[in-house]
Amino acid sequence: MKTYRAALIGCSRMGAFIDNEVDHTRAYSHAAGYEACDRTDLVACSDLREDVMAQAGERYGVPKSRQYTDYRELINTEEPDIVSVATQPEQRAEIVVYAAEHGAKAIYAEKAMAASMADADAMVDACERNGVFFNLGTNRRWDRGYDSMKEVIDSGRIGRLRSLIIHQTSSLFNGASHSFDLLMRLNSDHPASWVQAHLSQGADEIEGNILKADPVGHGIIQFENGVTAYALNSGRGMEVEAVGDAGVVTALQNGAGWQVREVVGHDHRRRNVLGFGDFPEVEPTSSTVHLIEDLAHALDTGEPTRCGVRLAHANQELIFACVESHQRGGERVHLPLKDCPYRMDRGFAPRQPKFERE
Repeated sequence: MKTYRAALIGCSRMGAFIDNEVDHTRAYSHAAGYEACDRTDLVACSDLREDVMAQAGERYGVPKSRQYTDYRELINTEEPDIVSVATQPEQRAEIVVYAAEHGAKAIYAEKAMAASMADADAMVDACERNGVFFNLGTNRRWDRGYDSMKEVIDSGRIGRLRSLIIHQTSSLFNGASHSFDLLMRLNSDHPASWVQAHLSQGADEIEGNILKADPVGHGIIQFENGVTAYALNSGRGMEVEAVGDAGVVTALQNGAGWQVREVVGHDHRRRNVLGFGDFPEVEPTSSTVHLIEDLAHALDTGEPTRCGVRLAHANQELIFACVESHQRGGERVHLPLKDCPYRMDRGFAPRQPKFERE
């Protein structure tokens, strides 16, 4: 099968070095994913910080001659099949649009999708006009454990899905992009109809239409198929429950464990009595590699990816609907958003990644 040439733009934490902070037995960063995937070859990289880029090049075998401070020069010279964009959201749209309009066949963009809805719109337009496949780095969408959780939901074991509860929404761009995507995935990507939210420090973090920080928030998402999702910051950690009218399936401790409760009988009033059932066995694998394999499969077959640019846009819309709701005093905000004026612009210097495992 064809090996696809990949290029990394943004050589920092998610691009190349988060593997020094997490389980080193599974690839997690973009670069580690390309190294571990037998369908891809990482041939070039780009970053404004030459010292960071040099470290990434040394770690992943990218020679100095293929390290670029100008991402445009990289794309024009190397003509990669897949472009990874692992910058911060403020810079992401410009790079994705350029890549889509200058020959990239597939794009792996880190989350959140962009810094504004206008940027997200431009990314959708560029990818669709140029027939570019797209995946957003919301890795739980490719996690085999959450795949099994969805299979339990879809099998009918817990009855009809009624609600979803996630206990760690966290900050909207960095954390809720993951949380919202997982809620969407478990509900088969049905569109949302409205959002109602509160940002705990919104008054200090939003100046006019500018988000000066990534705000922490929680709220409610109502989906068009009748499922209600509760995005909380309960203190329980990253756990998610799918509640049906005949049972519950729960992901515990950030996917470290799984639990099914289903009907085992009825009480004297014919109400369901729940007992613990078996959850499918889950083999730990790299969700990053699965995401990249999904891009390779799309390039092989022309079939859509699991998190195409429209789904990424829907995720972005939930983030900004939370901002809109908070700014309107907690009102329900109906989707799709119209003329959303907000933009994240934090203006901070990039953080130095951890080049060595602690």
